[in-house]
Amino acid sequence: MMIRLPAVAGQFYPADGEKLRSLIADLSYQVAEVKTCRALAAVVPHAGYVYSGAVAAQTFKRLDIPPVVVVIGPNHHGTGADLSLMREGCWRMPMGEVNINCALADNLLAGEMFRDDYTAHLREHSIEVQIPFLQYFTSELEIVPICAAYISYAQCYRAGEELARAIRAWSQPVLMVASTDMTHYESRNTASRKDSLALDCIERLDPEALYATVIREQISMCGFIPVTIVLTAAVLLGASQAELVRYSDSGEVSGDIEQVVGYAGLVVS
Repeated sequence: MMIRLPAVAGQFYPADGEKLRSLIADLSYQVAEVKTCRALAAVVPHAGYVYSGAVAAQTFKRLDIPPVVVVIGPNHHGTGADLSLMREGCWRMPMGEVNINCALADNLLAGEMFRDDYTAHLREHSIEVQIPFLQYFTSELEIVPICAAYISYAQCYRAGEELARAIRAWSQPVLMVASTDMTHYESRNTASRKDSLALDCIERLDPEALYATVIREQISMCGFIPVTIVLTAAVLLGASQAELVRYSDSGEVSGDIEQVVGYAGLVVS
C-alpha cells in the first residue's frame, strides 16, 4: 500500500500529534459556537497555521463533515499530471493515518480529466494542511486527494462535470474542499481590493467569472483552478449560496501590511 508521508509537518503545523490537536482546539475556541451545516463544498486557505489557521478552523467548524471528502489543491511544484489523483493508499499524518477512498477515486478516474498520479502529491502542502482540520472535526474520514495544475476554463468545467457526476452517483454525502490562498505579496489595500473581486464571483456562484476575473485582474490566487472546478461541481449539484465566513491576511500576524497574503474561508451549500 502506498503511504504518503507528511511533507510540511513541523513547518506549516506541529509534527507532534497532541500539540497539533491542541493547536487546532485553540484556533477553534477563538470562534463562537455555531450551528453546523451539511455543505456541498468549502474554500479554505493553506498557509502555515500561525497565519491562516484561524480562518481555516472557523470555516471547518461551520461544516457537518461527512466521512468522504474530496480535497483539491493547486500544484505548486509542477510535477505530475494536470489533474493528479492519488488513487490508493493512506496519508500518514501526525494525528493518525487517513485512507484514500478507492471506490470514489476509481469513479473519477473512469472519466477523461483525472489521472492516477501520486508524484504530484509527494511534496505538495496545499492538500496536506487541510487534513488535520478534517481529522479534528470528524471521527470518520477518507479522502480523495487531487492536485491541480494550470488548465483552461473549458477543462475546469469538464473536470467539474465529472466530479459532480461521480458525487451524484455516490450513495452517501461527499464534501468538496478547494484549497487556496488569495493575493500574494501585495499591499493590504491592493490585496483586499483584488480579492474582493474574486470573492464576489464565488459568492455569486459564477466559476466562469471567477476564472476570467483572476486572469484579467492578475490576481495571484494560487488555487483558483481548484476553486473553479469545485464551484462548477457544486453548482451542477444544486448549490444555491456561497457564504464568506472570514477574510484575513498575513499582516494580522506579522504586522507587515505592505507585503501580505490573503486568506478566505467560504462555505457553499
